Amino acid sequence: MAEGTVTGGEASVVRHRQEKVGVVTRTRMQKTIVVEVSRRVPHPLYKRIVTRRSKFLVHDEDGRAHTGDMVRIVETRPMSKNKRWRLQAIVQPSSTRGV
Repeated sequence: MAEGTVTGGEASVVRHRQEKVGVVTRTRMQKTIVVEVSRRVPHPLYKRIVTRRSKFLVHDEDGRAHTGDMVRIVETRPMSKNKRWRLQAIVQPSSTRGV
């Protein structure tokens, strides 16, 4: 059946979850990492491009990510008070991982 069709009185819902790419900044917690995501936006008054950063608490079940890794995170159900993202993939491992 096609997406969003009604089957037996219930509509199938397709959820498009947000995805972001950022750099791991902290891995000190168990099953949780901190990912910093940067974006470039024009300043509202001066129109100059400025960099804005946001930090997200991300669920990392297996502890795969390390500090400096570039990772892709995806929105998910709330895991705790501030944790609403989970690790989807490691895009690029850090260059100092083997040291």
